[in-house]
Parts: sequence; C-alpha cells; structure tokens
Amino acid sequence: VFIKQNFIVLTERHCANRKEQTKVSGMERVNYQNVEINRWDVGPSTFLASPEKGARLLNWHVNMSDGSVRDVIHWPENNENPQLQKVHGGIPILFPFAGACFHEGKENHWRGPDGEVRQMPLHGFARDSEFAVRSIDTAGFEVELVQTEASKENYPFEYTFTVIYHFLELSLQISLILENEGRTPIPWSAGLHPYFQVPWRKDLSWREHLLSLEAKKVFQYQKGGMMTKIAPSASEMRLDEPNLINAIHYELKNPTAELSLLNKEEAVRISEVGGAESGTRTSFVTWSENGAPYYCVEPWMSPPNAPENKTAKLVPPSARDEFTIEIELA
Repeated sequence: VFIKQNFIVLTERHCANRKEQTKVSGMERVNYQNVEINRWDVGPSTFLASPEKGARLLNWHVNMSDGSVRDVIHWPENNENPQLQKVHGGIPILFPFAGACFHEGKENHWRGPDGEVRQMPLHGFARDSEFAVRSIDTAGFEVELVQTEASKENYPFEYTFTVIYHFLELSLQISLILENEGRTPIPWSAGLHPYFQVPWRKDLSWREHLLSLEAKKVFQYQKGGMMTKIAPSASEMRLDEPNLINAIHYELKNPTAELSLLNKEEAVRISEVGGAESGTRTSFVTWSENGAPYYCVEPWMSPPNAPENKTAKLVPPSARDEFTIEIELA
C-alpha cells in the first residue's frame, strides 16, 4: 500500500493480481488471490465478490477524481488464505442467527419451536456455505443457499434462503430473503458483518472518526453470552470509545448508523431500507480489534441469542420475510 494525496491506495496486487477472463459491460470473472471471483465496475466504484462462496462481498473501493482510491469495505491485500470465511474482511452473511446462540448456558446450541436442542455455529452457517447462482449481470447477482445434511440437521425447516446484491455508483444494497415452504413457522434473526476500512487515511486513527446513531438501549456483550446493560451513549461517539467494542445498540430512533470524520465529512451510511417491518427491529453491533485496519458496524435483525431471548422473527407457512440493508457514501 502507498499513499496518494492522503488516501489509502491499492497496490498492483489488489487491483491487478488476477487472470482476466470474460468481461461483459463492467462485469468480469477474475482470479484474485488464487480464488475465482467476480468484479463489477459501476461508475467510480469497483466491487469484488464471491457469489458462490458464502455470497460474500470481499471489497468495495471507489476511484476518486484525483486518481487515488478509497477503500470502503476492507479486504487484506496480502491475504493468502483461500478459505474466504476465515478472513477478517468483506461482508459475511449471518444466517439464520446473527451472533452466538446459547441454550441454558451451552454455547452454539439453540432450542427450536419443537423443543429440540440443536447445534448452531457462531453467526449461523451461511458464511461457510455454497450458494447457487440464480442470476448475475452488470447490476449485481442473486444466489440461493445450497442446503446440506448438516445445515438441515441444525435448522430443520423447509425453506429457501436467497441473497441479492444490487451495485450502484456510490452505494450497494444487500437483501436477505427467507421463504417458508413448509407447514410450521420458521424463526430467524439474520444480519450482516461489514468490515469498514478505518482509518480511511494513513495520517488518521480511530480517534478522528465518528459513529452516529441513536439507540434507547445499549448492552455490552460479555463472555458466555451474558449482556450487561450500560447507559446509552451520546448520539455521536468517537470510535476510540472503549464501550463501543462488543456493544449492541437497539430500540433505535432511526434504523440508520453513520461513520464519518469528526467534521461529518466523507460519511458512510448504513440503513435498513426493506422488509415487512423495516426499521422496527434493527440492531447495530459495533466491534473491532486493537490496531486493526477495520471497524465493524453490523446491522442485525435483533440482538444476539435471538431464540433464547425470544427476539427472533417468525415467518409463517407460505410467507416470506426480507431484511434489506443499504450502504452508501453520504
């Protein structure tokens, strides 16, 4: 990485370390870090994604008018791990439950509506799953989760889970759609785990960045699944605020969070924009690691451990539910 006019600029490895294949009007199949993915160029934005492997966006960067490049979604340019689900970067899909599930203190377990206790991995199993491509074009793609015997054992329902990406010049939309094809209600509480590139410029730190959101309730996530209630913070908080790590913000005034510089410039806005009850259930989880080049502001349908806390949404038989998030440069 080198710096041009204070912006983080991608090296040749991040932009050209790939074998170009078929290119159709701004979309191409490429080999990137020894993995076959897709690349979209939409106006000044470039999106790198792996539709088949976890339906995962890897990187979103914007080509600035001065010739520099701004990363919006972080992906490590020196990554050598072909298992994308193991990498801290991109936007992992969290389904069927965001966060860790506990049943009577037993981690990674949940009790279904039938009373049976089953295993459930951290953040669910979608990020580790294969997806089948339904459609793909220059505007984005639509994929369907390929269910396995393990996923059926952990989540024994008749359903179709679909992820739709829509790429725009300065924004993207991600829709998570659950369709109930069975005869019993299906619980779910999905989410997204975007890794935002922070700090945005090499001469800055978390201290020079601001998180803006308004929540009536805030909990600190503790080891063992416990959540400690803390006083709601101000609607604007610097990212170096310790209480932001592992914090769950809910009962929001608006289903929107915003990352920006202290002067409110260069903002990235995360909003829920679709769904049967858009804006009434969204929670934001904030998390990162010391010294990391990213900061996560994660939109979830509800707080963690949704089955035990009874905050999961039930999708009735023959019905569908949708959770759509827009991330935009404001």
